[in-house]
Amino acid sequence: MILLPALLFILWGERARCLEENGGFTFDGDIRHFAVADDTVYLATAETLYQLSHDLTLVQSLTQRGILTAGCQIDAQFSRVSETDERNATFSVNMLLPFVENGTLISCGVIECGYCEVLDLKNISNVQYMENIEVGSLRRSSASIGFLVNVEETTTETYIMTALQIYEDKSTKSSCSSESEAVKLINTDNRQHGAIFSYIGEFSSDVIKRCPTGSAEFVDGFQISLTIYLFSNLPSSDTSNRVRLIWLQGKTNKAETFRSLQGATLSISDGGKGSRLLASSVIPGGPPVLWSGVFSVDRGPTDTELLLFDISPPLTGDTDADPDFCSICGTDRLRPPPKTLKPKAVLLRQNSMTSVLAVRQKAWMVFFIGTGDGQLIKLAVDKNYHTTCPRVLYRASDDRQVFPKMHLDQVDLKHVYLPFQNQMNRVPVSKCSTYTNVQDCWSAQDPYCVWCSTKRSCTFEDDCQDSDWLSIPDDSQQKMVSYKVVKDGIGQITLNIQTHLSLGQKARSNFACQFSVRSSELCSRDGPPPQFPQCTCTLSKSTLPAGGLDVTVKIKVGTTQLSEVLKLSNCSDISLCRQCIGAGCSWSEKGCSWANQGVGNDSVCQKMSGRNFSRPEISSITPSVVSFYGRNHAVLSGYNLSDVTRVRIQADMDCTPQESPVWNNTGVKLTFHIPSADNKGVVKVCVPLPDGSCHGNATITYRSSPSCTHIVPSSTWISGKRKITLMGSHLEFVEGVMHSHAPQEVRPPRNGNNQSLTYDTPAAEKGISTSTVFLKVANETLACLPMTYYPEPEFTSFTSTKTGDDVRITIQKKADKLEMTIAELEVWGVEEEKQHPCIMVTKETSNRTDFFTCKIQRTANANFQQLMIKYGDNKLTLNIRSSLHLYLMLLVLLLIPCIIVAVVIVYRSQQNKLTAKMNKRMEALELDIRNDIRQGFVDLQTENADLIENVGAIPFLDYKHFASRIFFPESESLMTLFIKDIGQDVVKVQLDECCQDLSRLIQDQLFLTSMVHALEEQKSFSIKDKCALASLLTVALHNNLSYLTEVMEALLKALMRQSSNAQPKLLLRRTESTVEKLLTNWMSVCLYGFLRESVGQHLFLMVSALTQQTAKGPVDCVTEKALYTLSEDWLLWQAQDFSSLKLKVLFAVGSEGEVSEPLEVNALSCDSVEQVKEKILSTFKAKFGFPYNSPLRDIRIEYENDGSFVTLEEVDASSEVIGEVTMLNTLKHYKVPDGATMKVLSKKTHPPLSPQGSLKDDENFSGKYFHLIDPDVDEDQRKNPERKKLKLKEVHLTKLLSTKVAVHSFVENLFRSIWGTPHSRAPHAIKYFFDFLDTQADNMKITDPDVLHIWKTNSLPLRFWVNIMKNPQFVFDMEKTPQLDSCLSVIAQAFMDSFSLSETQLGKNAPTNKLLYAKDIPKFKQEVKAYYKQIRDQSPITDLEFKEFLQEESKKHENEFNEAAALRELYKFIQRYFIEIKEKLDQNGAPAELTELLHHVKKSFDGLKSCSWN
Repeated sequence: MILLPALLFILWGERARCLEENGGFTFDGDIRHFAVADDTVYLATAETLYQLSHDLTLVQSLTQRGILTAGCQIDAQFSRVSETDERNATFSVNMLLPFVENGTLISCGVIECGYCEVLDLKNISNVQYMENIEVGSLRRSSASIGFLVNVEETTTETYIMTALQIYEDKSTKSSCSSESEAVKLINTDNRQHGAIFSYIGEFSSDVIKRCPTGSAEFVDGFQISLTIYLFSNLPSSDTSNRVRLIWLQGKTNKAETFRSLQGATLSISDGGKGSRLLASSVIPGGPPVLWSGVFSVDRGPTDTELLLFDISPPLTGDTDADPDFCSICGTDRLRPPPKTLKPKAVLLRQNSMTSVLAVRQKAWMVFFIGTGDGQLIKLAVDKNYHTTCPRVLYRASDDRQVFPKMHLDQVDLKHVYLPFQNQMNRVPVSKCSTYTNVQDCWSAQDPYCVWCSTKRSCTFEDDCQDSDWLSIPDDSQQKMVSYKVVKDGIGQITLNIQTHLSLGQKARSNFACQFSVRSSELCSRDGPPPQFPQCTCTLSKSTLPAGGLDVTVKIKVGTTQLSEVLKLSNCSDISLCRQCIGAGCSWSEKGCSWANQGVGNDSVCQKMSGRNFSRPEISSITPSVVSFYGRNHAVLSGYNLSDVTRVRIQADMDCTPQESPVWNNTGVKLTFHIPSADNKGVVKVCVPLPDGSCHGNATITYRSSPSCTHIVPSSTWISGKRKITLMGSHLEFVEGVMHSHAPQEVRPPRNGNNQSLTYDTPAAEKGISTSTVFLKVANETLACLPMTYYPEPEFTSFTSTKTGDDVRITIQKKADKLEMTIAELEVWGVEEEKQHPCIMVTKETSNRTDFFTCKIQRTANANFQQLMIKYGDNKLTLNIRSSLHLYLMLLVLLLIPCIIVAVVIVYRSQQNKLTAKMNKRMEALELDIRNDIRQGFVDLQTENADLIENVGAIPFLDYKHFASRIFFPESESLMTLFIKDIGQDVVKVQLDECCQDLSRLIQDQLFLTSMVHALEEQKSFSIKDKCALASLLTVALHNNLSYLTEVMEALLKALMRQSSNAQPKLLLRRTESTVEKLLTNWMSVCLYGFLRESVGQHLFLMVSALTQQTAKGPVDCVTEKALYTLSEDWLLWQAQDFSSLKLKVLFAVGSEGEVSEPLEVNALSCDSVEQVKEKILSTFKAKFGFPYNSPLRDIRIEYENDGSFVTLEEVDASSEVIGEVTMLNTLKHYKVPDGATMKVLSKKTHPPLSPQGSLKDDENFSGKYFHLIDPDVDEDQRKNPERKKLKLKEVHLTKLLSTKVAVHSFVENLFRSIWGTPHSRAPHAIKYFFDFLDTQADNMKITDPDVLHIWKTNSLPLRFWVNIMKNPQFVFDMEKTPQLDSCLSVIAQAFMDSFSLSETQLGKNAPTNKLLYAKDIPKFKQEVKAYYKQIRDQSPITDLEFKEFLQEESKKHENEFNEAAALRELYKFIQRYFIEIKEKLDQNGAPAELTELLHHVKKSFDGLKSCSWN
């Protein structure tokens, strides 16, 4: 025994170990022991001791490798060495005990013989004491235990109690072991008698031994108060086993503690002698002392039970008289058989349970159970030992076994340490936050969770700031609210409402009930007041209506409101048992009666089930073993299956079963999908009948999911069809193999077994180098390993040699990375179209060439000129190389230098001539460019935002025209069909019978979602059809937006499940499904009010500003390009010089030549006649607030020249012609000066001499005419020297910036009106939908915040605001020009860039539309983040509030759409895909009534005569 004052060598985690993202920690070796003390976890592996913080962050690690001198001697020295130094010993820890009161960690085990250390609890590198001594077991896997106990002597002394495995065969003992005692008390302090690590007592060496002989395996031990509990298995040679419990009282001294021994045998539920105790945990609290144990019922680990015992120690009885263990082991004492303890309850039957941890939470017991296949299961048990549904908290994808011991995190008591072979996970005890409403929170039946009313979320109780919360009651209940209907002797009917809740103090003090019916007052006023947990309503009438009475009960608990809708019926009128119990009545032999006159639970109904049907039987299920992802297209065989429409799958516990619809039912065989499961293990399968009874006794076993470890070969050629072998585990569950570059090609696996399968690779396009292999398991897609694609193998030549009767052929192939084998190659020698098979022999590689050798047997011809080679699916022919080929190659090589010399001579001659010509032109060009740049600089510096803000009344479209343009943007006919001014009189249009039936059908969510899925699965159902379907549904269900929202949510959840497997970030990016278009429509409907009130004005001002700014400069009439624009693609950089003109315009007001007062109109000298007309009419409307009485095509303009008026024509005899293209006349062409007078005349009252329609009506307008951009013709045909000036686009890019500066304030105001929140609250629809996305992300375990940001961006700004921003004609009565469209596209791009998460690095080659707003985007991004955060932090909108909002929106626009027309269009889809819809309904287990209604609708429409289709 030597103190170790020297410093020890510490390893600080250089080896393979890491803290994982999910709160797990992976170690460099297998876990041997671990212990928890306060805020620290101590863990020993084979070669390292770790000290971790409570959240599994590494504090430090201590190597257990070192040098041992003097071998197994009492004075042997052990000194630690570094990782790289030589060592001859390793300290293997078999016992790890934190002694908190003493501040030490006791670590005992083996080097060569026994060895112990005492370490500092806060710093394990500080070794305070060491000794070569045996404490605890010398074997790693022995059934031995050690723990600290307190014994009350004169003072309380702490000892180590060790209970060592006893072997009946003495030869199994270690060479170091000298002791054979079962149980000892060992000192922990040098002050104790015998010093530290001694088991000698003050008077003697007292121990407990096995008597008379036999084996003993100790499983667990602990101390409560002064009582010590020890559990052991006593195996016998006849394969039987007894589970024994020993009680000891820690009093007086070591000897008296051992002599207080009393024992009991634990009797298992089946009474089997082969049962063994595997793991145990005491339940805190008591008395009584409750204890749970995991027992194997077949002496193996597979079939296991979790049992609950009362192990309170006996108060009387003999001590030290146990037949199996003794302290004083004389043969003269009578040792009666021990008492037997029987379990109070069987809590769980589950395969391969390995460990258990029990805790108390309020009145509940909660058990955390580890399994041999890598699961952590949570089971809550109430005070009456009723269990809730077990829930899986953690599930490993493989079959890793959970360590036999688990501990609770002592800091927060909200996490369980879950140890595996070389990994420790820290798993939350509950998933409260995944439950989003009060019903789900209660239904979870989780004692840890409460519904926090102030937060409106499901949380831990201590996370709810005040006491306004509700939770499950102290006992297990099926419903949150139940009711009974009672009738007393005088005929008075009473409704009793019972709430099954636990409440916080604040919630309990605010408990109220409200009963309501539609017609009259329900309750008499002299009834008792509500008193938690009960409300009573004495009905004011003593009879109930024949059809029953619908009663709404609103229960207020704190600030939470619960609502139940009840159907009160006369109990005596109900004939079915389950309907009777469900109506709050009771059932007896006489039938249904009032609740105080019979049995009030449905157990009585179960005895009556299945009397009217043939009893089905199940003989087999194929496959019956699946992964926890389930299996598609399983086959169930049996008898009397005709009435079966569903298959029920249920775990051992009485939890909510899963049901799967069936199809292809022949009466003896049917097909169904095996659903996914939360946990692994065996489940029961039965087939339910319509009366609720379930028959059959089959099982399905859920196992781990498939995983890959190797892929051979790991590469393939581009054309595919290479045979690949995957290796891993559970590969028999793989239904298909896919590659990431071709996800639509699912390859069937071949020769699949547990550890390997083969498949053929798909082809790939050139350019693809790697592709990830995915495994398809049921509806999941699991990533496997990468596959490399290389170019096709290149075979160059071959030689043939005669050897005896055979011909030996050697094929040459360029060496590559494909590592092709001879098994992958098939070869034939071709002779006069006859093929001779060549048997592959060997492959060799030399000088970057592969040589494949094959043999053609017994052939006369030795000179084959051609080979046929096959690999994968490819066949190619290889010809023998001739000498002529070599001569041609040599000639080509000689000619190449001659050609190069000739080209160089000619090139230099041409270059000299061109240089002289270019020098002259460059001087003139430089002067032009200088002038253009200077003018651009002047424009930019003098630009002022003088755009008119007062644009008069905003021409908003009414709601139905706005909505129809959103719904049907590409179909004018559909748009007008649904808005036939039907809403002008606001009269409800009655639907005819066939339309009413169809309306009723689509109001069924199962039908509607099934129909949508059925249609979308059809290849002929295009994206255009999907959008039309979504919009038809929006119109048909516009009066019930609440239901439309539910349907949209259901379809979105299905889409998310479908999308989450591949790339969740791509969700909602495009409109490729019905639900995505439905979301666009839904956003438009819900945000129309916000659009008009908050955003519309800013949008109109921005559009007006853009229009005015564009008009300040030239606009080419033919191409629509403009000098002032935001889009480089639409920039009129070819524009020639122009000047501004102010025109005095007179309007003819009569037929006698009278004119109006002059109107001043701004124009440009380069404006075409058509453009001048547009500017005149635009100025007129802006000045007077209404349009001119004649449209543009019905007016003509005249210019006053020297007292007479000249008619201005777009084209006339004086127009300039270049080639075959005519230039449009401009004001400059007519020499119109500044201040000129123009007259506007109507063509109707003043017809022109030569009538001319609009030139734009000509189909070849852009080919026949030009305006400001010259046509592409020969130079000498251009007569005007000014037009020959070279123009550079880059010089005019400053015009983009001028335009941006002019309209920037309007753009900023628009953006901020969109992401602003009036009154600090986002619109209802936005808050509701963003919360919906948050919830779905939680449900799908998506923790990446970027994914949520992208979802929200794709669903609101990208889907709605960009659509509105780019299409103002959807909102206003206006036309959108191509030039305006280009500017709006640039602004919309800047808007979307503000929502982007990526940081774009812009250089000189970046597109100008990105550079234009580059400095503004970072500021906008910050505003967007704040906007999203404000919505997230905003208090949730309740379902009731949102429902009221939707009802109000529906009512606001009631009867504005032609619902009947939408229904008829919908029926065309149903008619086209009727069979597919019916099949989908059958697959989804739709009730017969729904299918009948579908047939009825078809019959009504098909025989339609009176119902018009127009």
